[in-house]
Amino acid sequence: MEGLLIHAVLRELLPELPALNLGLAFPEEGTLAVLLKGRSGRIFNLVLHYRPPSPSLVLEEGTLLGEAKTPFQRQLAARVKGPLKEAEQLKLDRVVFLRFAGEKGFVDTPPTTLVFEATGRNANLLLLDEEGRILGVDRVITQEVNRYRELRPGLPYTPPPPYAKLDPRTLTPEDLQGLLGQPLKAVVRHVDGVGLELMRELARRAGLTPETPLDPPGLERLYQALKGLVEDPRLRTTLSEELRARWAEEEKEALRKPLLEALEREKRTLLARLTDYQGALARLEEAAGLRQKADLLLARLKAVPKGAKEVVLEGFDGQPVAIPLDPGLTPQENAKKLYERARRLEELAERALDLIPKTEERVRALEAEMARIARADLGELLALTRKPREDKGPRLGLRYTSPSGFPVLVGRNAKENDLLTRLAHSEDLWFHAQGVPGSHVILKAEGKNPPLEDLLFAARLAAYHSKARGEKQVPVDYTRKKHVWRPRKAPPGQVLYTGAKTLFVEGTLPGEGEAG
Repeated sequence: MEGLLIHAVLRELLPELPALNLGLAFPEEGTLAVLLKGRSGRIFNLVLHYRPPSPSLVLEEGTLLGEAKTPFQRQLAARVKGPLKEAEQLKLDRVVFLRFAGEKGFVDTPPTTLVFEATGRNANLLLLDEEGRILGVDRVITQEVNRYRELRPGLPYTPPPPYAKLDPRTLTPEDLQGLLGQPLKAVVRHVDGVGLELMRELARRAGLTPETPLDPPGLERLYQALKGLVEDPRLRTTLSEELRARWAEEEKEALRKPLLEALEREKRTLLARLTDYQGALARLEEAAGLRQKADLLLARLKAVPKGAKEVVLEGFDGQPVAIPLDPGLTPQENAKKLYERARRLEELAERALDLIPKTEERVRALEAEMARIARADLGELLALTRKPREDKGPRLGLRYTSPSGFPVLVGRNAKENDLLTRLAHSEDLWFHAQGVPGSHVILKAEGKNPPLEDLLFAARLAAYHSKARGEKQVPVDYTRKKHVWRPRKAPPGQVLYTGAKTLFVEGTLPGEGEAG
C-alpha cells in the first residue's frame, strides 16, 4: 500500500479521534478489524490486512466478525483496550502507529501501541508497550534474517529507515527541477508516498504517459497533478482516446523491447557460432598439410636431428618442407602429435558441416519470430510475456509455494533427495526432520532470508514427509545447502551437514501452498 493512500485513510480517521474502541475482530488469520465509535457518533471498522504480499489499511462500515486464530491475535484481543487516541504515519512511509489508551478495571490494562508496517513482502504488525518495547509481533524477525533490524518480543522497536525523498505535501515546482529530461515514471524514486500505482494515476491526471520525458510544461503539469493527488489519491481518472492510444503504444513497446533484445542476443550468438563453423571448414586444408608433414617425418626419420626445434625435409614432390618440432619428443612422437591435430581439425570440420545448415535454419526462424513480434498487437505481446517457462529436464520432487512466494521442493525417495540437494543453489535452505528417515526439503531462497513463516512452512513439510508424520513436536534441522554434503561411498540421499538450526513443528501438512 502506497504512502499517500495511507495518508488519505488517516486523514479521514483523524477527525474521529479519540474514538471509542468497541472491540476487536479477526475475519482472517492475517486481518485485524477494530470496531470504533468516532467523535461524530459514526461507527466503523479500522481494518488492517497485515500479511504479505499486499497489506492494506481501510475504513469499512458494518460489523466484521471473527475470533482470534493465532497466539498473537489472542494477545491483541487481551491487550489492545481503551479508546484509540492517536494515529500517526512516519512522514509518508508505509508505517502507522495506532495508540490505544488502555482501560481501568478490576485488572488495569495499560496503554499499548499497534505498529502496522504496510511494506509489501515485509509487511508486519507489532504490539508495543508504553516504553516502545515489543510485546508481540506477527512475524518474528531474528538477527539471522535481518542483521540490521531485529523484531522480537522484549526488544525496543526500531522503525524501518526512512527514504530521503521529496514530501509531495510541501514540495515546490523548483524541487522537481531534477526530473527535467527524465521520464515521468522517475517520480517514484524522487517523491515520497508515490509507488507504481499512484505514478500511473499521476500520469493520467497530467495527461502524459509514464515514459514521457519531462520538459518544463510537463513538469508544471506533474506538479499540479501531485498537489491534486495529495488531496485525493484514490480518484481514478479516465483517459482520453488520444492518451489511451499513447499509453497502449508505449505499453506495447515496453513489452516488445525486451523480447526483441533477447532474440537479438540469441541471433548474435548463433551468428558467432556460424563464423566459428566457417573457420573450422577453412582449416580443413590445414589438416591435410599436417598429415603430409607427419608422413614426411616418418619417411625421413634418419634426417631429423635429435632435439631440433625445426627441420627442413625434402618433400614427396621434391620441394623443401619446414616442419616445427617439439624438441622434447622423438620424431615418431612429433608425427603422432601432428596426426592428432589433423584429426581434431577434421572432426571440427565434419561437425561444422552438420551444424551450419541447422544453425542457419535457427537464424531464419529467429528472424521470422522477430518480425512477428515487431508486428504483434498488445494481446499477443502480453501472451508472449506471460508464457510460463517450460521446465528443463525431468520434474523432480513435489512442488509447493511458501506463504511469501518462495518455491519449496520435496524429495519423494532417496534418488530424488540426492538429486534435489545436489542441484540446489548453494544458498538455498535445506531442511530435514532430525534423527528420522525422511525427505530432503529445499526452500529456494538463493541467498535471501525468508521470513519465519516460510521457514516454518518448509519445516512442517520436512516433518510431514518423514517417519515423524503426525507427531506434535518434531525437531527439524535447517541450514544452507552449501553446508550439506554426501560422504564418499554413501548411498543416495544420505548426507552430513553443519551449521544447522532447529525448529519444532507439527508433523502435519501445512495449509498454505500447493503441491504439484
